[in-house]
Formats: sequence, C-alpha cells, structure tokens
Amino acid sequence: MAGYPSYPGAQASISKAETINAFMRGIYGWMSLGLMLTAAAAWYTAASPLGQTLLQSPGLLIGLVVVQFGLVIALSAAINRLSGGAATLMFLAYSALTGLTLSSIFFVYSMTSIFQAFVVTAGTFGAMSIYGMVTKRDLTSMGSFLFMGLIGIVLASLVNMFLKSSAMGFVISVIGVLVFTGLTAYDTQKLKYMGEAMPLGDGTAIRRGTILGALTLYLDFINLFLMMLRLFGSSRD
Repeated sequence: MAGYPSYPGAQASISKAETINAFMRGIYGWMSLGLMLTAAAAWYTAASPLGQTLLQSPGLLIGLVVVQFGLVIALSAAINRLSGGAATLMFLAYSALTGLTLSSIFFVYSMTSIFQAFVVTAGTFGAMSIYGMVTKRDLTSMGSFLFMGLIGIVLASLVNMFLKSSAMGFVISVIGVLVFTGLTAYDTQKLKYMGEAMPLGDGTAIRRGTILGALTLYLDFINLFLMMLRLFGSSRD
C-alpha cells in the first residue's frame, strides 16, 4: 500500500493499529448511543405520567435500581459467555433503565443546571479520556487507590441517606468528581491496552470487548455527571 513502510512486520503493525483504533471508536460509539438512549428515556419518563408515578412510589424506584444493578453485574460477569448481540441488547436495556431512574433529576434540578453539568462533564470526560489514550505514564497504580475511593463514596452515601447532611453531601460530591475524573483516564488506558491484546480477526471477542468498554466509560460518564450536578446544580424553581 502506497505511503506505508515495507519492512518486515510493518503490515502486521498497521493492521494492529487499525484494530486498536476501530476498537476504541466502537467503544465511544456505543457509549454515545447508550448516553443518548438514557437521555431520551429520562426525558420521556419525566414528561409522562410515569415520572410522577416513580416519584410517588419509592418502592418501585428502589426495585428498578436493584434491577439496574443486577443487570450491570450480570453483563460484566457473563460478558465472555454472551454473544455479541446479547451483550449489546443488555447494554442498551441497562442504558434505557438508567434513564428511567435518572428521570427524577428533571423534577429536582433546573434545566439550566442539568445542561451546564452535562457540558462540564463532557469537557472533563473528553480531556481525561484523551489523556488516558496518549499518556506514556502507566496509570495502573491509580487503580487500587481509585477503587478504595469509590468504595468510600458508596459507604458515605449510604450513611448520608440517614444523616441527610448537606456538608457531608458536598464532600462526597467533591471526592466523587475527583475519583470519576481519575477513573476516566485510568479506564481509557486500560481499554487501550485491551485493544492491543485483542486477537486480530476475532469479531466476537472484539464485539464483546467493545460493549464492555462502552459500559465502563458509560458508567464513568454518568457518575461524573451526577457528581457535577450535585455539586453545582441549582434547585428547580
């Protein structure tokens, strides 16, 4: 092929680079589709009687959240046993279900706050994802630290459900922004390494990895968005 080096192994290197690029494009493409589905489901739910039903039925909302967690755990655990199509359908189902549970933000926060939080989140996510792709620094050591921070956020959030402390909520949101910002870079680099290890020509493995990668970055984006919204969002009038 004109313009490419012809030394031994060059074509293999080019094919590998193309596979990695296609792998990462697929991840961002499916992640974006998942986010759009979540936004559409949340908007539709908030604008329909279903939104009020969820607000007035805490038990139903908790049930949906439990199903949501079960679905993401099942998808992550069974990814190597699922077909590409099944993994894709589970990811899209999870994205839509997340939209249902997130519809409450339209009743709590102003539209301006939601839009601003989304823009800031998109900018932060994009910058950190690019950093994770291009940095030569190995971010593996950040993994355990960020995981401990994530566990701390979950436990502190559970405690604050009973304490209802605004000061504690502010601290949790600040730490949450830092943790999910770091996770975006860490996960992006991890997925890049995953793409490098992908077997050439194995479409099923690549599809599974693409969906798992999309789910990983989708969760980083959603959680970063929620932390930004809680930190900077203003209540709906």
